[in-house]
Amino acid sequence: MFRLSSCPGETRISKSPPTAPHVNKVKHKLPQTTPCPVRRTITKKINRRILHQLQRAQRTRSRMECLRFLVEPAKELTIRLKDSRGKAEKVKKESLVESQLFIMELARELSRLCQRAEVLGHIWNGEDVWPPQVCQAFILDWASQLESQMTGCPDKHDQREPQGHWSEEDVERAQGTVTAWSRGLRSRPELSVWPGESVVVTLDDLEAQWKRRMEDGAGLVIWAVLTEGLDKEAVPRLWLTRKQRRQKIAAAQYIPHTVWNWICEASVEVTLDLDTANPDLLISPGEKRMRCGFERKDVPNFHGRFDGWWCAVGVGGLRSGRHYWEVEVGERDWRLGVAKESALRKGFKSLNTDTGYLTLRLERGSELKALTVPFTPLPSALIPRKVGVYLDCEEGQLSFYDAEKRSHIYTYNEAFGEALYPLFGTVEIVRDLVIKPVGVRDRPCCSTLCLRA
Repeated sequence: MFRLSSCPGETRISKSPPTAPHVNKVKHKLPQTTPCPVRRTITKKINRRILHQLQRAQRTRSRMECLRFLVEPAKELTIRLKDSRGKAEKVKKESLVESQLFIMELARELSRLCQRAEVLGHIWNGEDVWPPQVCQAFILDWASQLESQMTGCPDKHDQREPQGHWSEEDVERAQGTVTAWSRGLRSRPELSVWPGESVVVTLDDLEAQWKRRMEDGAGLVIWAVLTEGLDKEAVPRLWLTRKQRRQKIAAAQYIPHTVWNWICEASVEVTLDLDTANPDLLISPGEKRMRCGFERKDVPNFHGRFDGWWCAVGVGGLRSGRHYWEVEVGERDWRLGVAKESALRKGFKSLNTDTGYLTLRLERGSELKALTVPFTPLPSALIPRKVGVYLDCEEGQLSFYDAEKRSHIYTYNEAFGEALYPLFGTVEIVRDLVIKPVGVRDRPCCSTLCLRA
């Protein structure tokens, strides 16, 4: 039996099981002249078809009943999961300490004020929760910067104290400084600060590489707000320079494209000075590779030649400007950095900061250290295969990077009052230490570059 059923916007025909009156009606419509055997056969077929449809309808109703018992618990389970997730998020937020909640609110205010700062959403929505000590260090750093800008005096804290080496009073005072500054931002319209194209590209790059913390992204946005009206293209450079001054070791786990390209723009041609190389060293004809040999060469004993440590310096001293070079190092023992013009090169006296050397050294394949006095041990995770050395004479910084990972290793901060010579040292007899040409720089890619909201 067929019946019309209406739905919004359409009319369809549905099929319902036949009823007893309908069966009788069909029976009576059969021709009376039909022989009895034929009539009985047709009646049986009709009855079988009707019975089959009735059974199928019963099975459909049974399935619907079963589905109803499954759907209702599923709905209840979904509601319970949603409630438990909300409770978990509430408990997580309640378990955060004051410094963590402070950072979340600061990120929310910055993202409200600054265009293209959606990346900070990872912080204020709880996806990216920093450890309490990291939050406190961040607050102390930027409070110091804000105080220096308000008073016009240089930053008092050029070097960050080791995490946890500050008092609660210091953190509270710094938090008050940042709070007063952020309170002044609330009166400003939403999205009223344009960070600049280089900052936008850098933030996109950081978000693409985001794995753990967006501390660098928050710092960049703060710099963009603080330098409003100035050259925005310089913000990423200011960010890295200041970060390396505040944190000598592993200041940046990832250096964005725009900043890395800026560093590579300072690349210089460096060659080994044969007149300074230790007689035990084998130098390639192109003066770009060296390793230790088995026989000591008979060479003139110039005043500037190393006769103890297996080292050589580059040709020409560096007195001003920015300079960058890359070196492929061995796996066991090497040293890289710069030597001051006045540094002694004879004998086996320690090549450290007291004797005029600013260097990084790997010993026994696992001990990486900066040769300060006393030396500064560095985590083994920072051991590189290709080292980038960056010298900024005006800023007074000598920085070392892992050129393959594009991450920061260590920075010397001091005023350079004399010429500096690139220094190279190795004791390996199989693997060469190689001065490599700086590779083709990556071009920043931003689908919405130059578009302001």
